[in-house]
Amino acid sequence: MLVSGDGAKGAILIADDEQGVRESLAEVLADEGYRVTQVADGMAAISALDEGEFDVVVSDVCMPGADGLEVLQHAREVSPQTLVLLMTAHASVDTAVQALRRGAQDYLLKPVLIEDALHKVEHLVQNRKIAWENQFLRSEAERRWDFEKLIGRSVAMNEVMRLVRRVAPAPSTVLITGESGVGKEVVARAIHHFSDRADSILLPVNCGAIPENLLESQLFGHVKGSFTGAISNQEGLFQRARGGTIFLDEIGELPVGLQVKLLRVIESKEIHAVGAAVPVKADVRIIAATNRDLRTEVEAGRFREDLFYRLNVFDISIPPLRDRREDIPALVDHFVRIHNVELKKRFKGVDGKALKALMSLPWKGNVRELDNVIERSMILGDGDWITMEDLPSSAREHATVPLSDSDNLREVMQAYEKAHIESVLSKTENDKRAASKILGIALSSLYRKIEELGIGDNRSNRAAGSA
Repeated sequence: MLVSGDGAKGAILIADDEQGVRESLAEVLADEGYRVTQVADGMAAISALDEGEFDVVVSDVCMPGADGLEVLQHAREVSPQTLVLLMTAHASVDTAVQALRRGAQDYLLKPVLIEDALHKVEHLVQNRKIAWENQFLRSEAERRWDFEKLIGRSVAMNEVMRLVRRVAPAPSTVLITGESGVGKEVVARAIHHFSDRADSILLPVNCGAIPENLLESQLFGHVKGSFTGAISNQEGLFQRARGGTIFLDEIGELPVGLQVKLLRVIESKEIHAVGAAVPVKADVRIIAATNRDLRTEVEAGRFREDLFYRLNVFDISIPPLRDRREDIPALVDHFVRIHNVELKKRFKGVDGKALKALMSLPWKGNVRELDNVIERSMILGDGDWITMEDLPSSAREHATVPLSDSDNLREVMQAYEKAHIESVLSKTENDKRAASKILGIALSSLYRKIEELGIGDNRSNRAAGSA
């Protein structure tokens, strides 16, 4: 890692395994007054982002260790205010679109024209704040349709939707819980979308992805000279989200020391930047999420009880996908439509046999895993419909025998619904009141389902016959 320049105009990180390109860019930018850090591969770039702050990252797409898109992703996670300029030797519109869609501000085609690179870096640095805010506003506009992922026929997701609409207009702090991949950020975006802050930024922050030694500065900002490497005043993410919503994902990963500072922000509505003499007001709504049981974390002394109660003003629990399998067809349809656009495909959907397989899988990775399976299947597939042969081998191997031979979606759904209710009744030893609570439906609705699906007497007869 090589550093040059006085940093008067800003800090630039250059990542490129081609020494000539890297050194030429560094020399020109250093002469222009930038502090330039050079690294020769993607992993070194990721380490540099963990250790210091940069206004702009100029990264090659193809590098050993980690490619430019991985560097881009890491920059967005640990330093969202850093702008990224990617270089590619592939004069491909697809490559550029992919980079921009993932959050890059611009790209350069190789061989790089030094004047072009200098102009783009200067433009990004001069308009850094505006460009940063536009990045998240654009991301919010593009991802607003992610709200569709919440649509489902399950009772559980209908309840989630009801809670979202009730809490969205209120200023209250919200705690979203659920396993990894269930869609906690989607729910947070839905709350923001229906709130009176919808025209402002929703800023997601992964508390577990930012190194602890940088997290306080990233969240609350710092003043020049407050620590080694603090070459200028820097707004924190809470300040940048002013007027909008900040989404603190993986809040259970927040170090205890920072839990105290977050509690102060919630109570006083003020931010105290690192090294600052006086606090500043913070007009921000806080939504937090975790896949941990925070009550257990409190009992273990890893999470402050007072902060837990401040965050848990209104809680929304999202059930895992395996407990709401009736939502899978709607989710599959959504992902097919999304990836048709991204992959330039024209799939009509998933055929009956493949859908039955998808309905039977355990989905330990929840909705995120389903999304990945559909995308991979569409990459491999080459027809109108996704078939069993297009599904990943792991999905085919773990799929159980279908509960229904029918290709009719309604009949397939009824078969799975019947099996699920029978399983819950078995766990509760046929205690229908307890089963209705587990299923999240009224007792009268459970009796109606038992009659409609032929569970009642059939179940008793099977039990008697096996005795």
